[in-house]
Amino acid sequence: MIDGTVRPLRLGDLPGLLRVQRACYGEAYVEGADVFSRRIASAAHCSLVLETEGVVCAYLAAYRSCIGKVTPLHGDFGVVSAPDTLYLHDMAVHPEYVGQGLAHLLLQRMREIARDAQLPYSGLVSVQGSQSYWARQGYVLHPLTDLQQQQCLASYGDDAVYMLAGLGFTTPLASIS
Repeated sequence: MIDGTVRPLRLGDLPGLLRVQRACYGEAYVEGADVFSRRIASAAHCSLVLETEGVVCAYLAAYRSCIGKVTPLHGDFGVVSAPDTLYLHDMAVHPEYVGQGLAHLLLQRMREIARDAQLPYSGLVSVQGSQSYWARQGYVLHPLTDLQQQQCLASYGDDAVYMLAGLGFTTPLASIS
């Protein structure tokens, strides 16, 4: 496992974050520095980076939200009045660092943030065949009934699905609908 530091995402991290994005997704899904600058400015933002020796190796873009709310691709992190969910918008590990436990470190820290903020759920959009990975992390498919949220989900392509996990320190996931 790499010896790295997990810390909040800052504006100065954007060149490294964009390097990781391009390496993982190619140009088609890169969300630019202007998008991330607005996200960092959002009061709901709680994104993280993992760096080693001053190099951003991985990141997890996240914010406080509510069940069933999807941020469209290139969208801003909106503040909700009564958050109950830690929304994981994007997690990426640079290919040079895959297999070293970096995603696990980021997810572990996110769970701590959710617990401290008393957010009992975590939601995300699974893309590019990642549904089985997220299922192993405790996420299950959660249908979106709101038309606007379905349209936001569609911005990620035909294979995108919304998933939800109970974080185990309050209401069980099975009790929500």
